[in-house]
Amino acid sequence: MSNDGRSARLDLLLYSAWLVALVATVGSLYFSEVRHFVPCTLCWYQRILMYPQVLLLGVAAWSRDAGVVKYSLPLTVLGAVIATYHVLDQKVAGFGFPGVCASGVPCNVSYVNYFGFITIPVMSLTAFLIISTLLVLVVRTRR
Repeated sequence: MSNDGRSARLDLLLYSAWLVALVATVGSLYFSEVRHFVPCTLCWYQRILMYPQVLLLGVAAWSRDAGVVKYSLPLTVLGAVIATYHVLDQKVAGFGFPGVCASGVPCNVSYVNYFGFITIPVMSLTAFLIISTLLVLVVRTRR
């Protein structure tokens, strides 16, 4: 692949990752601020790992800095792990540890359940996995 083709692909991957992070962030804010769904503890952890992605990936895409992967990928992988736990807590009876969401909103509550399986944690997991995949492709494209 030529340098121009590689550069264009890197731009597309970085902007795509930024767009996914932006949509996930706006979506979470919509659910809490417009629909008035109170986030549980696990939702807060996922937000803490997703919100900085908008800034990190936005700056990286704008400045064409593929080096953002070393900062962004660990956050997205950790976010995917937490989101996976959250999905399992919602979908598998008796899965979660008792103290994780001991106060406030229980983590196994589903505010939305589109098509019988798409919940907010599933959407979060999907976003983290897409961003992680795009960042791995950034690394592969750089080589």
